[in-house]
Amino acid sequence: MFDFHPQLKQRFAALRTGAEFFSLRYVRESGQYLSVRKNVAEPPSLSRDEGAMLTVRVNGVEAYAATNDLSQSGLQAALERAEQQARRLKPHALLDLLDLRGQAVSSDRADYFSPNFDQPFPSLSDCYQLLGAESAAVPKDERLVNWQVSIGITHVEQIYLNSVGAELRQAQRFVYPGLDVTAYDGSDSQTRTLGRENFGQQGGFDVISRCGLVGAGPLVADQALQLLLAPNTPQGPRDLLLMPDQMMLQIHESIGHPLELDRILGDERNYAGTSFVKAEDFGRLQYGSKLLNVTFDPDIPEQLASYGHDDDGTAASKQFLIKEGLLLRPLGGALSQFRAGMDGVANSRACGWNRPPIDRMANLNIEPGDQPLEQLIGNIEHGIMMSTNRSWSIDDARNKFQFGCEWAQLIENGELKGVVKNPNYRAISAQFWKSLSAVGDANTVKVLGTPNCGKGEPNQVIRVGHASPACVFSNVDVFGGDA
Repeated sequence: MFDFHPQLKQRFAALRTGAEFFSLRYVRESGQYLSVRKNVAEPPSLSRDEGAMLTVRVNGVEAYAATNDLSQSGLQAALERAEQQARRLKPHALLDLLDLRGQAVSSDRADYFSPNFDQPFPSLSDCYQLLGAESAAVPKDERLVNWQVSIGITHVEQIYLNSVGAELRQAQRFVYPGLDVTAYDGSDSQTRTLGRENFGQQGGFDVISRCGLVGAGPLVADQALQLLLAPNTPQGPRDLLLMPDQMMLQIHESIGHPLELDRILGDERNYAGTSFVKAEDFGRLQYGSKLLNVTFDPDIPEQLASYGHDDDGTAASKQFLIKEGLLLRPLGGALSQFRAGMDGVANSRACGWNRPPIDRMANLNIEPGDQPLEQLIGNIEHGIMMSTNRSWSIDDARNKFQFGCEWAQLIENGELKGVVKNPNYRAISAQFWKSLSAVGDANTVKVLGTPNCGKGEPNQVIRVGHASPACVFSNVDVFGGDA
């Protein structure tokens, strides 16, 4: 761990530039993906990547260049390319009126580690044995036509150095358990999963225990078969109880992306759209009901996007973005904060060594309320419970949306009733969160996350975390697959 740090530090100290500020961000990432499909072990997928990004500021203009040549000459050449680019950009800079010489930079020194990082992960053989056992536990039924059990493991080591003395090191391990079962009866197919791709955490083998992978095969298979026999979801307004593995998608699409400050300032217009939120809305807009409390929280050790500093070296700390429904703070890193003249959070992040940091969601969570799950259900007269996202559609301003789930049960007079299939709901973000009528307690919270949030040109696919309790929304438009 950090075995390259002494050489990297020595080479950084030997770099020469005319820039008033420069930095280096080194990233080494390795991954493995293991799966067993229908009791047959598939070959492991292995990956490794390593390189560095050099960033400079010249006359208030920032530019960067990346390289996988980590020799002294390779780093120096990348630094010179970045400096040349900054000088060429000066007459044409889009932010010509914004001189970055006034932007503060980090001089922190710190290390950050995933929980249990020092404990070895089980061997490939042991992992395949676990996956094989879980695959074999799926019941024999001719209607079960496909199933897969998997584990993805990613190790990331990152070192940030800059010309004012910052020295930040992070070593993280990300674990992604997966299980899906597909049932088919000749006319319909239904797939049930263990949280889709959305169970990811930092840690070691403890993640496998927390996600409930062991022993899940028979349950997930049974639910897939239940969906085959279930009636279609009825259409009409109902109170909607969303479980955490669907809440994470709801948070992600209709709070996370709309609050990214670079998007609000006009970036991303030709790729992932804009936002219905305006800069002047902060401190004024009632985003949701009084029950809505949303935080940027990098301090939950096992959550997927917990870290000590972001990729620009800014120290990360928990902040309320929305408190009692009032919009307070955007998801904006140091550069966007400087551009907008408002406070943000430490969420300037890159997906790897050859991408520059931009405003990204990290851990974006809903704080728990005080109602146990039984009370949430018991207070609903005419409703539906949905879990596990399977489809999503949202407009380019992140406002109008339509989401579909894998699993649903009707709720009548405070009791869970029969299973229904193809559940969907639609609403408008600016109105939907105001219909939040009940928030589950800490016992309903799940810490989830996804490795594949895409943004930016060229595209960056990055890890984000979402923790949420179960939540109830009043009078939501619900419909089935044929509506």
